[in-house]
Amino acid sequence: MNRIRSLQWPLILGLGALALVRPLVSIIEHQLDVTGPPAVPVIITLIISAIWIVVIGLSKCAQPVLTLLFTGLTYAVLSIILSGILSPILTGELQGPLAMPIAIIPVLLINAIWGLAAGGLALLLQRLRGVRPRDAVESR
Repeated sequence: MNRIRSLQWPLILGLGALALVRPLVSIIEHQLDVTGPPAVPVIITLIISAIWIVVIGLSKCAQPVLTLLFTGLTYAVLSIILSGILSPILTGELQGPLAMPIAIIPVLLINAIWGLAAGGLALLLQRLRGVRPRDAVESR
């Protein structure tokens, strides 16, 4: 429990919020009735992942895997909330995970896995840079 309290929560919230670019691009495309190439969501996801990995991997974050796990979960929660707010406004009815609560668990799991994978790569980047757990510090 102490490990969770010692995480850099403003950083986690910021990186999680950054990932909202992905659903916002989809919403804008839909509202403008524009269809982008199918690779756009994948490219955006890769860019977000790279940002997460570089930001944490180039820092001395003591717990990169746990930090990005919670970043992925933060994004999942924020995207569920965004969907719940915007879908009734844009389409006239509630859509997304809140409309089908059984979908909430898979959304959380998929984004937790995304965060774990990015966290593992950030940890690898730290190790390649010579940062070790005893060297890492949590700055507040």
